[in-house]
Amino acid sequence: MSYKDLIYSAADQFATITLNRPERMNALSRNLEAELHRAFDEADADPQVKVVVLTGAGAAFCAGFDQQSTLGQQRGGDPAGKSIAEFIRYWHQRDGERIGQWEHMWRLGVPIVAAVNGWAMGGGFWYQLAADITIASDKAVFAQPEVRHISNTSFLMTALCGWKAANRWGLTGDHFDAQEALRIGMVNEVVPHDQLMEHTHAFARRLALVPERSWSAGQPRAMAPSSCRPAGTPSSARTSASPLKTANSSAPRPASSAAKSSVMTAIDASTVQYGVGHASAPAPRPVCALSGSL
Repeated sequence: MSYKDLIYSAADQFATITLNRPERMNALSRNLEAELHRAFDEADADPQVKVVVLTGAGAAFCAGFDQQSTLGQQRGGDPAGKSIAEFIRYWHQRDGERIGQWEHMWRLGVPIVAAVNGWAMGGGFWYQLAADITIASDKAVFAQPEVRHISNTSFLMTALCGWKAANRWGLTGDHFDAQEALRIGMVNEVVPHDQLMEHTHAFARRLALVPERSWSAGQPRAMAPSSCRPAGTPSSARTSASPLKTANSSAPRPASSAAKSSVMTAIDASTVQYGVGHASAPAPRPVCALSGSL
């Protein structure tokens, strides 16, 4: 499969996906995001791939969603010419897509390791949050500047870092470094910048040694329950109906979510709309019950 805005390679039982728009700080265009999810599926469909490594080219991991408009077209986030209702509807639809994209990552039969090599902002910040494991360069910088523009952060930060830390960084949009990310539990490790990819690839090879059935049955990844999926939606590219076989077994790869009985709970949408304001914390409820914008 060929790609325009990313580089895909596979060797030593892991695939490396490199966001490759360095001139735009790897900002997520519609095409790049679509290619990213196709690359996830390509890795998931390859029986030789046991782990996915996600990183960025140049100085950034990902600077967030690309705010540059297409020549002759109005940028979707531009409120000009839209009524208040139309603009709110646009944001609800766009933000509603995020859960489906994260769930796609969590449904894969392989873990995703984010190697954050530099700036991780906005949507790029969210993708490293959604990865199963995050290893950061000591030069990595994290932020959610969108909250200063009447946007919102993600419930994932609250789930990973706790209510107070999520409020500290989600309400302000301030930048923070890799050591702070480690302190609040958002990343697993911080390594010297020039050792990031070597270290991450070594870890990917270590992770690939775990038998796949052990990984699929025992992984502690929190998942939205299967009842949240539309009827007929497969849990993973590696379903029991898949003709793909593992390298050391004649049986089909197991559906990765079959053993994931835990339900991800999240703070109600009203409490994560940090850029718009938040209410007192209600009781947590399953993510599938959330509606509207996150």
